[in-house]
Amino acid sequence: MKKVKITILKKTLQEDLAKEYGVDNLSMCPMMKEGEVYYADYAKPEEFCDEAWKAIYQYVFALAHGVKDIWYYEDWIKTPGVAIVSCNDGLRPVIMKLEATDIESVHEDN
Repeated sequence: MKKVKITILKKTLQEDLAKEYGVDNLSMCPMMKEGEVYYADYAKPEEFCDEAWKAIYQYVFALAHGVKDIWYYEDWIKTPGVAIVSCNDGLRPVIMKLEATDIESVHEDN
C-alpha cells in the first residue's frame, strides 16, 4: 500500500445558500487551510477534518491500493492517479487534490 498526498486546493463559501440556511456570520471552513498537505492511506491523518475524511476516504483507499486508471467513464479527471474531491459541507465546501505516490505506507504492529 502507498501513501496518498492530499492537498487543500480551495476553500469556498456558497454565499447564497449560507445566507438562506447558515447561521449568522457563517464563513469559510475554519479547520482547513489552502495549501496544506497531508499524507494518508487507510487511516485519517491527524488533525484532518472528520467530515472531510468521510467524504474522501474511498478515493484515498483506491489510490493507496494502486488504482491508476482514469476514474469512472473517463469523463471526470484526465490525469491517472489523481482525484479532485470536496468535503460534504454544502455551504462551505473545501476542494482537495488527491494524488497517488510511490511512498510506501508503513504501520507499526502494536
